[in-house]
Amino acid sequence: MASKFLDLAVTDSVRAAEQHYYGKARPALPAPERDDLTADEIQFIQSRDSFYMGTVAETGWPYIQHRGGAPGFLHVVNPNLLSFADYKGNRQLLSTGNVSANDRVTLFLMDYPSRTRLKIMGHARVEDAREHPELIERFAEPEMQTMVERIFFIDVVGYDWNCPQHITPRYTLAEIEQAVAPLKKKIAELESKLANHP
Repeated sequence: MASKFLDLAVTDSVRAAEQHYYGKARPALPAPERDDLTADEIQFIQSRDSFYMGTVAETGWPYIQHRGGAPGFLHVVNPNLLSFADYKGNRQLLSTGNVSANDRVTLFLMDYPSRTRLKIMGHARVEDAREHPELIERFAEPEMQTMVERIFFIDVVGYDWNCPQHITPRYTLAEIEQAVAPLKKKIAELESKLANHP
């Protein structure tokens, strides 16, 4: 089980809250310098078509941003490094600016149908795509390469899986179409039989 995430997340104030509400607090346990992603995390990351990324501004205010793309758009470079292409958007550059001042980020990756959530903590850096055309070719989908402005790299420090409690199942259009395809086929067969019945 990965332990660095809890080492980072469970602070003295968190332990005080645990003590207040539950009458006991989890002890501080030894943890490695980082948690390496295993085959389970890598497969999960590569199958996601979106994630949420949290950053913190110099003002201390957190900011959450959604990123989406084809499954695998969040690349696993190695068990400690993730990367994704960042495209032209609303020109606010909140995440990019925040990371330049405080490189700590948290990612939430959701599998709503399976009610599964993976949380990742790491340090992010941003590379200007204009200076690294080779990164565009490596990390952006071919049809989107002309829209890439930046490449994000996230040095993974820790991760944790959440239990499914309170995760509402949600389905993409593709998942719904796949689920109803057998029903549509059966309806078409029955309609054909009715049409041909004297």
